[in-house]
Amino acid sequence: MIIRYLTAGESHGYALNVIIDGVPSNVKLQKKDIDTELQRRQAGYGRGTRMLIETDEVTVVSGVRNGMTTGSPVSLLIRNRDWENWKNKSYKETLETKPRPGHADLAGALKFDLKNIRDVLERSSARETAARTAVGAVAKKVLRELDIGFYSSVINIGGISSPVKDYKQLKKNYDNFNRTELRCMDKEASVKMKKRIDQAVTNKDSLGGVIEVLVENVPLGLGSFTQYDQKLDAALAAAIMSIQAFKGVEIGDGFSLADRTGRTAHDEIFYSKEKGFFHKTNHSGGIEGGMSNGEDIIFRAVMKPIPTLMQPLKTVDLATKKAEAAFKERSDVCAVPSASIIAENVAAVEILKFVQLKFGGDSIRELRLNLQNYLKTIR
Repeated sequence: MIIRYLTAGESHGYALNVIIDGVPSNVKLQKKDIDTELQRRQAGYGRGTRMLIETDEVTVVSGVRNGMTTGSPVSLLIRNRDWENWKNKSYKETLETKPRPGHADLAGALKFDLKNIRDVLERSSARETAARTAVGAVAKKVLRELDIGFYSSVINIGGISSPVKDYKQLKKNYDNFNRTELRCMDKEASVKMKKRIDQAVTNKDSLGGVIEVLVENVPLGLGSFTQYDQKLDAALAAAIMSIQAFKGVEIGDGFSLADRTGRTAHDEIFYSKEKGFFHKTNHSGGIEGGMSNGEDIIFRAVMKPIPTLMQPLKTVDLATKKAEAAFKERSDVCAVPSASIIAENVAAVEILKFVQLKFGGDSIRELRLNLQNYLKTIR
């Protein structure tokens, strides 16, 4: 049993829906577990007015009975409240022919032979990440049964970086941290980031940034070196890059390793009866040779500035072929704090997938026992 899923729905359609196959049986799962993740995704300084309309909550359609997963496919529905404002609009009222630079508009319209780029943007919109966040919420519930935890933070917005990386404090106070507006561990940097966002609002511009995700207590041996498509780091990078507006991923010390020698780039190996095999450093970010090495998995990803601008860039009208300004759509100024939540949940799905590939099990009890037996053998 391996988790897999498909999402469907449009930004201003009736709803987003998802079917998740491969969820083990007997996992405690409540509606509020998913709603909590959806609400975390909606928060953050710099979000647009759409978040004032939508109050995301899930309807669990199938696969859960009396608060427990049954092993059957889990089906989830997330209503779009803005649908009420759009359902009676005609094709002419929603016709858009001026593609936005940096968005899927131009390539999507030409690829699918569409005259109205509304048919592209409705599905390519980051609104779709609400569905994937819901999938991640389910994956997290399974992984918590195995003591695997997820944490994320913002380390850069608009060129303002946070040098603070106090992971112990982050883990200890994560509930309080989730209530902060920018999800940044550095209070001084947070103040500067907020001012940077305010400036972007004034300039009718948008901002991107960098997020970091930490996954704790990942067992050694997820993934494999034997084939390219079995490498854990490759799967994680692909999943994160599939999030709208994400343009790069680095694992561990990432690109900074280019400036070092081998002596300072690698993690020496130690052993004790209490810990088993371990490392005192984590330059590799918990993954070596495509496999988890028993340390925390740490990766960062960059989100570009949102391509919908209130002061539009130049474009060409699809209908007339004349130079125009791109059309304006209600949008966020900065969604980096929200993106950190999305990345956390997307990563959870991939970690669960590799846990299931390694340990199997149709029920959570079987999966847990298989993991415990394996951990004994590698000590």
